[in-house]
Amino acid sequence: MSNPNSQSLLSALEWRYATKVFDATRKITADVWAVLEKALVLTPTSYGLQPYQFLIVQDAEKRAALLPNSWGQKQVVDCSHFVVFVARTEMTVADVEKLILHTSKIRSLPAGALNFYRDMMLGDIVNGPRGQAAHEWAARQCYIALGSLMTCAAVLGVDACPMEGINPAEYDRILNLHGSGYKTVVALALGYRAEGDKYAKLAKVRYDRAELVRAI
Repeated sequence: MSNPNSQSLLSALEWRYATKVFDATRKITADVWAVLEKALVLTPTSYGLQPYQFLIVQDAEKRAALLPNSWGQKQVVDCSHFVVFVARTEMTVADVEKLILHTSKIRSLPAGALNFYRDMMLGDIVNGPRGQAAHEWAARQCYIALGSLMTCAAVLGVDACPMEGINPAEYDRILNLHGSGYKTVVALALGYRAEGDKYAKLAKVRYDRAELVRAI
């Protein structure tokens, strides 16, 4: 492996684990967090539609309210930054038109240049069969962002713990999502591991490459 960046990446992925105990006294600095937020914004999505939002829950009272709806996992209150990934409940014509307008502006395209692209999105994720399951489609986009953020965090030496053990309906209530067009999908706690977290020293359990990767 001649590229030193290759080994750095693999070392970061070997180092990371689903952190169970965070050091509540250590916080992610503003400059590091700005990079992680930018990484979230840069997440790729299907059609580029970005059918989600990332809620950075820093309010102590809201975190305390989320705790019993997170299987009592203390990461919610002890981590430095707590991110809740929420996905669109449906995709509309307005969503597609918004992206078309924004793309035309950013890329200085003439009117009508993206008509085919617009019609393709409308025929698929709005009016097509997948439009009936738009929230599930949007939730999968959240998981792309989740994986990307965890990898970026590891590269920067920031610990993380993905959390599916939550009550999405209660999260929606606590975070005032009812009527917003978004629903909770998954959460991610970020910060720095506590010295006493026994899970930090456990060997990674992964199947061999030959069992997971097949060339066809």
